[in-house]
Amino acid sequence: MFDFLKSKVALAVTLLLLAQGAVLFSSVKPETVPQSPPLSHLPQTLGAWEYLRDYDVDDETRDVLKADDLLLRSYGNPSMGRAATLFVAAFRSQRNGKSPHSPKNCLPGSGWTQLSSDVYSIDVGNPQPIAVNRYVVQLGDERSLVMYWYQSRQRIVASEYTAKFWVMADAIRYNRTDTALVRVVVPIPAADHGDPAAATQTAVSFVRAFFQPLSHVLPE
Repeated sequence: MFDFLKSKVALAVTLLLLAQGAVLFSSVKPETVPQSPPLSHLPQTLGAWEYLRDYDVDDETRDVLKADDLLLRSYGNPSMGRAATLFVAAFRSQRNGKSPHSPKNCLPGSGWTQLSSDVYSIDVGNPQPIAVNRYVVQLGDERSLVMYWYQSRQRIVASEYTAKFWVMADAIRYNRTDTALVRVVVPIPAADHGDPAAATQTAVSFVRAFFQPLSHVLPE
């Protein structure tokens, strides 16, 4: 019996029980998430990127997402002759079944077919580049480049599984589970013959323009 208590299995079980106890304890306390302005306060001018329009998110999508705040807005860059659409779904808590829906699953449900995917690094002025998901998707004759990530407490995560790990870790350490899903969509025009290189450059330029301003309207 004593030998078992000293084993790695017993240690793992003990740590698991302690973690479950910490999660349970944190779940009964109200979360302490700093107040932040609504996503609509994101500036309409972002460097060379100019506001085009806001889009309404239909009630059905809102009911599915259950986000606390949503932003769906397009910007244009006259010097590049390109446009991009930004979607942000912010969650002040992921308890009670509320959590971001991965675009990897939502886009096929909307009829888009994934043609390629990878993880792409972008220098946004932080000490380290951020890693984001990059997808090329197609619907009929239309192709688009999609980039998305999960953002919370100045942490950028591409992987859904890693994001869920940090939710549990932050719940234990900080009694917080807030996060945001950030998605950028850039059309790939027919003139590019399906090559996503130019769309990638457009998306990178756009991400660099809005990254810091968006961080200021998300809870710190």
